This record gives sequence, C-alpha cells and structure tokens, in this order.
Amino acid sequence: MPEPGSHKDDIKRTRLRNDYEGEGVPDEYADEAANDRLHRDDPLPREPRTGEPAGRRPSGEPGAKGVERDAEGGGTRLRSSTFNDHTLLPTRCSRDGENISPELGWEAVPEGTRELALLCEDPDAPSGVFVRWLMSGIPPEVTGLNEGEVPSGVTQSRNGFGELGWGGPHPPAGDEAHRYFFRVYASDRPLGLGEDSTPEDLRRALSGSELAHGNIVGLYER
Repeated sequence: MPEPGSHKDDIKRTRLRNDYEGEGVPDEYADEAANDRLHRDDPLPREPRTGEPAGRRPSGEPGAKGVERDAEGGGTRLRSSTFNDHTLLPTRCSRDGENISPELGWEAVPEGTRELALLCEDPDAPSGVFVRWLMSGIPPEVTGLNEGEVPSGVTQSRNGFGELGWGGPHPPAGDEAHRYFFRVYASDRPLGLGEDSTPEDLRRALSGSELAHGNIVGLYER
C-alpha cells in the first residue's frame, strides 16, 4: 500500500475514484468510496505532504488576519467544474491540447478585500517549482472565471515558459501525474504586481495584507 499522504497514494486514490465514477457512482460518493478502499487498513490521519509550493498553512478562525486564519484551508473556498480536487485536468487545459485555463469559482471572500490574486504552480517539475499562472488585480466582486476567461483590467504575469497568462500542463512523458496547486488570495490592499512579477513578489505583497486564501489541486500526466 502507498504511504498515506504520498504522491503515489494520491494517484492511486484518483484512479480508484475514476473507476467508481466509471461504474456510475456519483462524484460525491466516489471520492468517499475510493478513500475508504485505499485506507481501510490504515485509519490514521494523513500527514501533510512535502514538496508543495512555499507558504505557511493558516490556523485559527476564518476572517482573522495574517496566518491566524482557517485551519481547514484559508477561509475562502475554491472549486472547479473542470476538475475535482486531486483529479486529472482534461487534455484541453494542457499545452498538448487547447492550452485553456480551467473554470474556477470561489466563495467566502472576507469583507474588506480590495484585490484577489490567482496562482498555479507545479512543484513536481524536474527543474523545481514551475509557475503555470499568476493573475492579480482581480476585483473582489468577481466570484470566478470561466474556462479561458481573463477579466478586463486584470494583470497576467509571466509563467514558467516566459509567456503571459496560463501555461498549461506539459509534464515529461512517463512521469507520474504532476500536481497543480491552484490558489486564490484575498488582500486588504492593492498588490501592485506587474507582468514581470513572480510568485515570490506575490507572497511579499501579501505579507501583512492577506485576509484569506483557498486552494484546489489538479493532476496531469502524459
């Protein structure tokens, strides 16, 4: 059995879930069934995985500032109709396909938010953490993005390919599925990022101004 919380554990869980869904099990039950089958002999809680993009996991009550936030994920909930958490992104989102960004939606944005930002990183890339997407200047009243949508007036920074905007998955053929960490951040002041800004610039700008964040993880393999 893969070690609980390991990369192999997540991949096996995803494939089990896809098997259940292929048998007609509804999404909300397929995930529970896959987890039960995978860990029925290992009831211990899963430990945090290593190799994730930099950043401190929040703690405390939703709505509090700094790192004193929500122990369950940052206070803001991020979801997608394009993929479920820890399931495979469709080929159309990859560079082999249409290179189209997935649909994303979020809720529970705190009062006092002045700006939202989106970040997607791949920590499994051979060269280290690879930037797939960095978008800032999103108005707080925006509650999501359709596939391939870029709201008017937002700033798209360069991805790891040196291009502005979304850079779809393109892991080496034969690699185990890479993980793509999507995060939305709420800030109580303008972040002031530009086209050449990096995730490190984003994190510095969020220091002391981050109200909440939400995350979802997609997978992709070739």
